[in-house]
Amino acid sequence: MPTTAAHAPAKLEPRDCPDLPELADAQCWTMEVRANRITGQGTVRLPVARIPAEIQPAEPDPIVLLTGGPGNDAILDPPIPNGVGRNRDLILMSARGTLSAEPALTCPEIDAFYAERVGLVFGSPSTGSKNADAAKACYDRLSDSADLAAFNTVEMSYDLAELRAALEIDRWNIYSHSYGTDLALVYMRQDPQAIRSVTLDGVTPPSVAALGWTWASAREAFDNMTAACEAQPQCEAAYPDLADKFVDMVNKLEAQPITTTVDVHGRNTTVVLDGGTLLNWFVPMATHFPAEFPAAIYELAEGKPERIAQVWATVWTDPAKAGKFGWGLALSVWCSEWVPFETREDELRMAAEAFPAFPDSVREQAPQLPFLREVCAVWRVPKGPDAIRDVTTSDIPTLVLSGSYDGQTGARWGHYVAADLSRSTEVTVPGVAHGIYTDPCAAQIAVSFYENPLEPDTGCVSAVQPPPYAVNPPPP
Repeated sequence: MPTTAAHAPAKLEPRDCPDLPELADAQCWTMEVRANRITGQGTVRLPVARIPAEIQPAEPDPIVLLTGGPGNDAILDPPIPNGVGRNRDLILMSARGTLSAEPALTCPEIDAFYAERVGLVFGSPSTGSKNADAAKACYDRLSDSADLAAFNTVEMSYDLAELRAALEIDRWNIYSHSYGTDLALVYMRQDPQAIRSVTLDGVTPPSVAALGWTWASAREAFDNMTAACEAQPQCEAAYPDLADKFVDMVNKLEAQPITTTVDVHGRNTTVVLDGGTLLNWFVPMATHFPAEFPAAIYELAEGKPERIAQVWATVWTDPAKAGKFGWGLALSVWCSEWVPFETREDELRMAAEAFPAFPDSVREQAPQLPFLREVCAVWRVPKGPDAIRDVTTSDIPTLVLSGSYDGQTGARWGHYVAADLSRSTEVTVPGVAHGIYTDPCAAQIAVSFYENPLEPDTGCVSAVQPPPYAVNPPPP
């Protein structure tokens, strides 16, 4: 970790809790810390909440929850597995740059672009230009008052250390989800003596996370989901050769996109489906709602794009989500810690290894992170320290949770990090997508892990089967 400028310890200032069910009995504070600890310049104000355990007195080692994005707000939308707060307090802190922190690095300009994108050809250079223009507009607005280079994983790791000291906690546990696992793995190097145990849910390894990294996750989920159809006789009979059908549709749509209109949020919305759209519908959307995946692909092949178009447009044009995500934090992390550490050639090589039958134009844009190189060219933050890409080696007891349908942070990355965590328990739950904390079996394992970090009860996994696919009746 870099040397920091001298500064006073952070203090907690009491505040009212947001009116949320999870926080009904919580204590809430604001913690003010240096924005840039190297220069000692600027401040950020971070909301903090402590949710009391259901059983009192609580165990002395609470659990701090680290959420994903980066850019999601842990106070407003915490990843809490059912039962984890039974006998330990839960600690939440909104990461710097998120909605309830000050400053909040939200980008309505980017949200507006994504709403517009549903009617554009996904991988077109003109779409990429619009994406970069939206990011630049947000950058120009935010950079007038915030040091965007200070919104990074190292500073957030220090935020955690200062939070623990301010709460006078000697040791605590960590539950981390998605990008929160990236932060947890970095924090494990900084404050190891203060960590009793760590859960990594949907692993984002800081040593490899970048554009090319996304392709292996997409392929792993694709293989698992198509294999599950083959293993279910009704699905296999109704939707044979599902994998080939999907790849064929990616190629056909990329060559000749389909335009359709669907009713979304009470208004007619034009949607363009090309090969890149289909892939990016699959990665977060089809994996989370797998039952409809085979039928949706076969409907599309029959000239019926409405099911896929409806989901795609509903997600990206939801007015309730506009201005809520901390895009400024996300881009500052991605553009300093991910993109500069991978060549374009390596990214394209990994794309070709994952989906060799996709057209070049689809492989040019990484799933989840299209046009990020173009965006980073206008989001001017310096390259992060080389140490951010170190592999975390630790003997802290660690539970590594993955889902076999996770197309965003594939189970292979759980296996990757577990190899260097000498006291880790690695679990993959069949048929579960990104955000395994919502799964009953995963939650049960997490509860048992915090009771006995070296021997959690993983017995429920053997009884879990991927959910059955819906088989639609043939059209009349």
